Amino acid sequence: MLKSLILKSTTSRGAVFLIDITTVGVSFFMAYLLRFNFNVPETEIPLIKYALVSIFIIRLLSFGLGKTYSGIIRYTNTDDAKRILFVNFLGSILIGLSNVFSYSSINVFIIPTSIVILEFLLTSFLMISFRAVVKSINVNHNSSNKQKDKVLIFGAGEAGLIAKRTIDQDANNDFNIIGFVDDDKKKAKRKLENKKIYSGNQLNELLNSKSIDILIISTINISKRRRKEIIQSCIANKVQVLDVPSPSKWINGELSVKQIRQVNIEDLLGRDPISLSRKVIQQQLKDKTVLITGAAGSIGSEIVRQVIEYSPKKLVLLDQAESALYDLEMELTSQKKGDCTEVVIGDICNYQRMLKLFSHFKPQVVFHAAAYKHVPLMENNPCEAVHTNIEGSKNIAQLSHDFGVDIFVMVSTDKAVNPTNVMGASKRIAEIYIQALNSISTTKFITTRFGNVLGSSGSVIPLFKKQIERGGPLTVTHPEITRYFMTIPEACQLVLEAGVSGNGGEIFVFDMGKSVKIKDLASQMIKLSGLEEGKDIQIIYTGLRPGEKLYEELLSNEENTLPTHHPQILIAKVKEYKFETTKEKVEHLIQNLHRQNNEEMVKQMKALVPEYKSNNSIFESLDKP
Repeated sequence: MLKSLILKSTTSRGAVFLIDITTVGVSFFMAYLLRFNFNVPETEIPLIKYALVSIFIIRLLSFGLGKTYSGIIRYTNTDDAKRILFVNFLGSILIGLSNVFSYSSINVFIIPTSIVILEFLLTSFLMISFRAVVKSINVNHNSSNKQKDKVLIFGAGEAGLIAKRTIDQDANNDFNIIGFVDDDKKKAKRKLENKKIYSGNQLNELLNSKSIDILIISTINISKRRRKEIIQSCIANKVQVLDVPSPSKWINGELSVKQIRQVNIEDLLGRDPISLSRKVIQQQLKDKTVLITGAAGSIGSEIVRQVIEYSPKKLVLLDQAESALYDLEMELTSQKKGDCTEVVIGDICNYQRMLKLFSHFKPQVVFHAAAYKHVPLMENNPCEAVHTNIEGSKNIAQLSHDFGVDIFVMVSTDKAVNPTNVMGASKRIAEIYIQALNSISTTKFITTRFGNVLGSSGSVIPLFKKQIERGGPLTVTHPEITRYFMTIPEACQLVLEAGVSGNGGEIFVFDMGKSVKIKDLASQMIKLSGLEEGKDIQIIYTGLRPGEKLYEELLSNEENTLPTHHPQILIAKVKEYKFETTKEKVEHLIQNLHRQNNEEMVKQMKALVPEYKSNNSIFESLDKP
């Protein structure tokens, strides 16, 4: 009954205020009893009623102004205790001043100074204790009504300690912290806030023997390789993995339980950070005018974020996607990084618009990321693929040559290698044109080629996330289909590195690591979500899409590579093309766009790229026997 009453009282500010005032009365009489050893002199008794009235009036005013009653008691923390102490201290000063005033008026101290001090200490102690007791009752009440998850925190450093304290202070959390795990052998077998620290070597054994439900990764200094090992161990033992964000992302410098999130699949596939020649990149980009096409896209926007760190004189952001470009502009403005940027809405296929842009800004470095990239869409719209990926690229490349741009870097794709679809073939033709143009230009024309980018728009990761949120099923085109993956920041770092280290004419191929089965990727995402494949959510196979192939390649059958100064960047040895011949063929292809004849367009593309063989496509009949 008492517990129920206390739980209900926490919802009423009036009840809290009434209890606080009652506490003042109790503290007042206890102070007198303690001061005079439970034998109050008769000379003090006539003054007690005046003293009580004075204290009540001052405490009423101070509690009202200080709003000591306004907090939610079941969430009481140290800030609430500090406020109570501060408000009571100020109130006691006022009581003391009223005492001085009474002495100057009637030559009598109504309240002895010792009583003022004792009343302050007792009132503060009882008010804080009341709140602590109510919070404890609520915590125990909630705990008794729900089964808590057994939790290990990986990281026994400052970040791990903050995570534990944050969880402990949240009365509504479902976590029962069993202990810490840390790779630092010096910390093993010790205790942190009365919780045992286990060695990182014991992780698999702990996950298995202790029936752990959740592991929270809360450490700053951890390699991506080690993070991957931890996540894989958790998946193998059917333990959910959560992650504490970096301190820079904490709200007002404080961590909340709601910020502890599920790990991303990117954490499982990512590699350790790439070591870049920042000094060389700085020399190439500092105080330069840089143009980025497709600036609002997944790759383009990350190139923007990275280039802006090298202090360019002017950064021109070009895209035809109005809303996405606006969002990027607002992001840079909010971070106070938009002073050097110029946002331009325009279509790379509009030559006159691009001519005006180059004439006005005169860029010195161009990163060309604008392109159509969705394979099935381009398979159904070959003319648009040619219009944007070939004609648009030709416009930007030709203007870069005409205006004497220092460096031109085009973002290409592994789908340009032995293409089986329109999109890949259109990107291969753009590669050929740019490489041929380099042979007659003072501009360094460089191509970068890589595979799928984790989390980019239209990629499989966001699709799977949406399907999991809807309860499934997850759709995979074929059980054997594989892809290479990189993170967006990693891909863009390599683009910058290749751009400043190239001499012109190269096609840089990035080390993508091992290819990943999309089926395995789907399974891992299901497990990371705390679900069970086949029970909670299904994976179904829908068949290869038009133009899609099972395995992507980074090099064609006729290509091999040369090493560079960077172990993750190679140069593809490709066939060289004469510019005049290439220009004539590409212009002939573009001139036929007005006919909007898809079949004829694909025929010409196959003539330009003999290795282009359609797969699972309506254009397979056009391949020569």
